[in-house]
Amino acid sequence: MLTPFFIQAARSPGRQQTFRRAVVAHLGVLGGGLWAVSAAGASYEAATLLGPLLLVAGIVEGAVLLGWRLTQLPRSQALEFLLVSPLHPRRVFLAEALVGLARLALVTLAGLPVLAVLVAPGLLRPSMLLPLLVPPLTWGAITGLGLVVWAYEPAQVRRWGERVLLVLIVVYLGAGVLGAERLVAWGSRLPSGLTAFLAGRVDAFFDYNPFAVVRDCHRHGLEATWPVAAGVELWSLAVLALLAVRASSRLLGHFHDRHYLPAVDRSAGARRRVDDRPLAWWAVKRVSQYSGRINLWLAGGFGVLYALYTVAGPLWPDWLGKGVFVLCDGVGGIPAVTTGLVLLAAVPAAFQYGLWDSSAQDRCRRLELLLLTRLDAHDYWEAAAAAAWRRGRGYFFVALLLWGAAVVAGRASALQAAGALAAGMLLWCLYFALGFRAFSRGVQANGLGLLLTLALPLAAYLSERSDLGLLTPLLPPGSVYAAAARGPGPLWCLGPIITSAAALAIGRVALARCEPELRRWYEKHHGRKLMT
Repeated sequence: MLTPFFIQAARSPGRQQTFRRAVVAHLGVLGGGLWAVSAAGASYEAATLLGPLLLVAGIVEGAVLLGWRLTQLPRSQALEFLLVSPLHPRRVFLAEALVGLARLALVTLAGLPVLAVLVAPGLLRPSMLLPLLVPPLTWGAITGLGLVVWAYEPAQVRRWGERVLLVLIVVYLGAGVLGAERLVAWGSRLPSGLTAFLAGRVDAFFDYNPFAVVRDCHRHGLEATWPVAAGVELWSLAVLALLAVRASSRLLGHFHDRHYLPAVDRSAGARRRVDDRPLAWWAVKRVSQYSGRINLWLAGGFGVLYALYTVAGPLWPDWLGKGVFVLCDGVGGIPAVTTGLVLLAAVPAAFQYGLWDSSAQDRCRRLELLLLTRLDAHDYWEAAAAAAWRRGRGYFFVALLLWGAAVVAGRASALQAAGALAAGMLLWCLYFALGFRAFSRGVQANGLGLLLTLALPLAAYLSERSDLGLLTPLLPPGSVYAAAARGPGPLWCLGPIITSAAALAIGRVALARCEPELRRWYEKHHGRKLMT
């Protein structure tokens, strides 16, 4: 039963291209880590840099290779033919999930030769290869299936889930941020039994997670920490199995909800009127289905607390913790945090293909209608910009709040904040122009998105940490950081000038060629056989 799914995945040109780009991106990120490790020249530094880097890369790759494919699967009504076949829907889902897991495993193993390069000169112990490969693969799979489960759940379940997660975020911000080093003092006022229980749970949270496992394996050796590592891996696999069971059980129900459940407006307020830009109205409505409010709440809550701590300075109350904020100040402070927020705001601008359609078949059906209308390139541009800004504007506002707090606290001048704001806006415009250009050409810009949101920030970080710090402002993420950290200068101005010139040039080309390229793509793909 599994063979046809693997054969189709291997023959699909689009999935081949996505896989190759994921491998190249993984090797590029690992190559940057290798360069940083070689500069550090110590085994402990190698572990410190590579462990979190590979875990983050695995999480992102799991979301792209596994989560994206499975969340888009029920969008196509062609799936109905499989769902009414002798194959059970659970088996269909598990087969597709196994294909995604296999591709994710191959991408993870592609970095093994690079890690072996570190073993030869003694920068990395051979026993450390296992912790650097297995946890990223496992947590990439958990991330991918977690996104699938969330997308497959009914709307009512997702609404209640958001409320529960909002409560957990408030608890985390209160206990994990404000009370990070004050939990013991706070707990002394509680009954001893409750204090011991809560202290045990907090210690378990910080000790039994993949980042802590990778850290401890490198500090104390795998031989000394393998019981903890094995325990974390076992419960991680148990979570993965539960997610797979839940997602497979919801495939048929989610398909029916998407295609056969009547659309009912249960809100009490008046719906937003469709104005004279119907395409923009539709695009904003489409991205609002999965708006990502949970991530925004987390980033916004931490940003507000960090801004208050920055403004308060020495007046920050002693009974509140500040260890997390001190840690943030030590790794870059507000310039680094705001750069990350600007990049999060630009993610929807870079990944635009899924905004419109998830597959070539859906894109053909939609273009068959849109190309018959009087819509022109500016209508597509405005729709994409409205949707991308709607998804990312919250992160930009949090960054603006932190820049204002830095100015009020005297940590940055108004010129520095203005320069960072201008660089952030230019970064968003450049990423949007590149994303729109990819959309008009019909390119699934996963590789481009990873390059813009992961590779360029990593390059800026490495240049800032090395002797090439003068080149940091030339990269769009580096110009945002450099403006807030050091202030605009003659060399810094060159970076925004290059970014703005590139955004204008790419935007003009994208607008000029948008409609002809959409028609050319439609003529090329309409009626093409999907399987050979």
